Amino acid sequence: MCLGIPGQVVELLEGYGNQLALVDVAGVRRKINIGLLDEGPLEPGTWVLIHMGFALERVDSEGAEQAMGGLELMGRARDAEGDAG
Repeated sequence: MCLGIPGQVVELLEGYGNQLALVDVAGVRRKINIGLLDEGPLEPGTWVLIHMGFALERVDSEGAEQAMGGLELMGRARDAEGDAG
């Protein structure tokens, strides 16, 4: 698993070559690029790990929780997720 910020897909955005999604990151919605994911289409509710505005890996809810725990160990609190990529 890569080190990234976990986010949950809210919706896929039309246009942009079908490579953008709206993702919830700790209560903040952000547009991210999903073009680097190679395993089929995403659906709302899917968890992804985000780095620099790109979804790099799909994870399950347990993987998302582990990633958030890793960020907390590095000193980044859950409520300080203002910069998600």
